Amino acid sequence: MVTTRPRQRPPLPPKGSRGSRVLDFRPVPSARLLAVYLILSTALVGLAARLAWVQVVQGPQLLSRARSVQTQTIAPIGKRRTIVDRTGRMVALDEERFTIWAHPRYFNFPGDAPLSKRPSLDVAQKLAPILGLPVEALMATIGSRQSGVKLATELDPETAQRIRKLGISGLDLESYPQRIYPLGPLFANVVGFLNLERVPQAGLEQSRDQDLRRHETPRQLRRGADGTPLPDGLRAGVLYGDDLRLQLTLDSRLQQVALSALAKQVKQWRAKRGVALVMDVRNGEILALASSPSYDPNKFWKYPPGLFREWSVQDLYEPGSTFKPINLALALQEYAINPRTTVNDTGSVTIGGWPIFNHDRRGNGVMDLPTVLQVSSNVGMVHAMHQLKPALYWRWLHTIGIDTIPDTDLPGAVAGELKSRNDFLSQPIEPATAAFGQGFSLTPLKLLQLHAMIANGGRLVSPHITRGLRSGDDLAAPPQSSGVQLLRPEVARQVLEWMETVVQKGSGKGARIPGYRIGGKTGTAQKALNGVYIPGARICSFIANLTTDNPRYVVLVVVDEPQGGNAYGSTVALPVAKQIIEALLVLEKLPPQAAAKQLGLQALAGNQPRSALKPVLAGRPRSGPTTATAAAQARTGRD
Repeated sequence: MVTTRPRQRPPLPPKGSRGSRVLDFRPVPSARLLAVYLILSTALVGLAARLAWVQVVQGPQLLSRARSVQTQTIAPIGKRRTIVDRTGRMVALDEERFTIWAHPRYFNFPGDAPLSKRPSLDVAQKLAPILGLPVEALMATIGSRQSGVKLATELDPETAQRIRKLGISGLDLESYPQRIYPLGPLFANVVGFLNLERVPQAGLEQSRDQDLRRHETPRQLRRGADGTPLPDGLRAGVLYGDDLRLQLTLDSRLQQVALSALAKQVKQWRAKRGVALVMDVRNGEILALASSPSYDPNKFWKYPPGLFREWSVQDLYEPGSTFKPINLALALQEYAINPRTTVNDTGSVTIGGWPIFNHDRRGNGVMDLPTVLQVSSNVGMVHAMHQLKPALYWRWLHTIGIDTIPDTDLPGAVAGELKSRNDFLSQPIEPATAAFGQGFSLTPLKLLQLHAMIANGGRLVSPHITRGLRSGDDLAAPPQSSGVQLLRPEVARQVLEWMETVVQKGSGKGARIPGYRIGGKTGTAQKALNGVYIPGARICSFIANLTTDNPRYVVLVVVDEPQGGNAYGSTVALPVAKQIIEALLVLEKLPPQAAAKQLGLQALAGNQPRSALKPVLAGRPRSGPTTATAAAQARTGRD
C-alpha cells in the first residue's frame, strides 16, 4: 500500500532574492475603510453642494454675465415725433447732428505708414475750412491732450460727410438728434421748445411730452467673437421707431398773416403785447393763435422767460364791451328782454352810490338794443341787464364757465374770476358793472369760446389745437360738430344780427368787406391789477364772426396797453382782425354772399324777418346757468 504524503507549502525565498514574489494579503483594519468612505462621501456631497450653488443660487447671475458677453441690448434712437400743422407742414422735428471728437495720439492720414502719427497742426489745417474755424482756435482746443478732445458740435450731415471723406484716423463723429423748429417764432407760443438737455420746457412739447416720445421695446442682438453686434434677428426699421406725427389744427399760412399784422400793430401803438385767435365755431378747432412779441425756439436762451407763456390762455383780463353781446344773449335766453326792448340812455346812471358813464358822458336817448351795441352804450347795457334778476344773471355766468377752467388741450389754461354769489347779489354795483364787461375777468381763449357759442347756434364747444397722432403722411379730417347746447338757436341768431349792425352802422365799420355779412364788437376796457384799475392803462379788442348768414369762424384780437390818446378797439385791434378775415376768406375759399350755400352748410337764417322770432321769444321756460367774477368799480370806457 502506497501512502501519499501531504503537500507542503514551498519555503519562501529569502528576502531580497530574485525569485517569484507571492503577495501577502492581510486583513485591512475597518477604521481605515471608514475613513476613506467618509472622505469620498464628503467630497461627493461638497461637489453636489457646489453644483447646486452654481446652478440654483448663482445661475441667474452667471446667465446674465454670459448674455452680456454674447449679446448686446439695442434701444431705438431717442428721436421725438414730428409736429405738423393742419396741412402737413413741419412745425417741429428732430434732425441728425454731429459732435466731432479728436484723438491726437491716433492722427494718421490715408497712405501714411500704419504706425506713423501726424502732428495736430496737419489735422487742424484740414478741418479749419470745413468747420469754419481758425486753425489757431483748433490748435488751442487740442492743446497737449492726446485723446477725447471735443472740437465742434451741432454739425449738419453734409459737414459730417465732408469730414468722413478726409479719411483721417483719430477723428470720431458722434451722432445725436437735435430738435428743430423750421418756422421759428411762428408757433413758438403754442409749441414751446426743448432745452439743451432735451427736456421740454413749454407749450405742447411739455404738455404732450408722452405723445411726442417714441416708445420702442429695446432689442437684443447677438455679438460676434470680436464683440461686433450681429443684427440678424432685428426687424427692419426698429432702431428708428414709428412714423407717427402730432397734427395741429393750426394753419401756418393764416398764422403768418395773424402774427405779421399783430406784430405791426403792437409796435405801432407801443403796446405791451397782443394776441390774435381764429376758431372754427362748428367744432372748436383753432386755426390761428398768434402772440406778439414772440421768440425763436431754436435760440430760446436769448429771450426772457416771460415770453414762454401763452398769455391768451393763462392771463386774465376784463373783456369790456366785447362781452356785451354775451350778456344780451343771456337776457334773451331768460326772456328778460326781447327784440323790441328799448332803453333810455341819459349818459349816466348811479347804482349803489356809484356813478356809471358812457365813454363820452353823453346820452343817446331812447334806443333799441342793436343801437346799444352800435354805440356801445354802458348806460344802455345797465338798463337792459337790470331786467335780468341778479340770481339768474350770476347763475348764467357760472354756467357758461367764467369761473371754471376751459376744456381745452392748450397747456396752462386757467379759470376766470367771478365775484361770489353772495357779493354779486348783495352789492348792486356788481351786476351793473358786469353788464358792460367789467368786474369779472377771463382769458381771451374763454371769450373766443363764448362768441363761438353765439355763432354756432348756442353750443359751447371745446377749443383745441391738436387733432392727435397720425401715421406717415396721413392727415386727420376735422371732427364733426360737437358741444353742449346752452342757448336756444333763435337767441344766438338774434344776437348775430345785432352784431352785424355794429359792423354796418356802428363802431365796427372798419371791418366791412363788400359781399360778406360780418358781425363784430369793439371793446376798450380799463385794466385792473389786484382789484384796482390802473390809471391810463387799457386793453383794446375786437371780436368778429363770419358770415352772419352761415357762421363758421370767430376772430378775436386783443392788444394789451397800447399807448396814445386814440387807442381804442376800433383803431388798434380791428385793423388786425380785418386782415385776418381777408386772408381767411381766401384760404378757406369762401365766395361772397353765397359762401355758406356753396359749402353745403346749413344756413342760420340770418335773413329771416324779425317777426319770425317774436313768438319764440315771448314765452318763459325755466332758467339755466352759473359762473364767477373779479374786482368791480364803475367807470367809463370807449370802443
